[in-house]
Amino acid sequence: MRDADTWVRVCAVDEIPLLGARVLECGGSDNIALFRPAADRVFALTDRCPHKGGPLSQGIVSGDSVTCPLHGWNIALDSGQACAPDVGCARRHAVQLRDGEVWLLLAQAADPATETATAGAIA
Repeated sequence: MRDADTWVRVCAVDEIPLLGARVLECGGSDNIALFRPAADRVFALTDRCPHKGGPLSQGIVSGDSVTCPLHGWNIALDSGQACAPDVGCARRHAVQLRDGEVWLLLAQAADPATETATAGAIA
């Protein structure tokens, strides 16, 4: 992790509906969707389907995937990858659960190689 990276508390885990999502508004950037497929697991993806940009936060969470509400693409929550036969990837964001609270890693300087290596969910 780079020194410029910062972990920030975003909400209590109970503020994300079980088998649902919560949206973090990011101002001028793409919003981030927090998904809770199980009581003690949280994932974070950019709230935009790689297919046509549909709001993943409005999709149906089932197991460790979310179904885009626009065209039914399934996106794996742990990787952001579209499930076969579809191809594409939603950007992942590193997230942690600490004592019932959700923390998100904010990277100060975007470095795609590092983001890929550090992204995902920690439960």
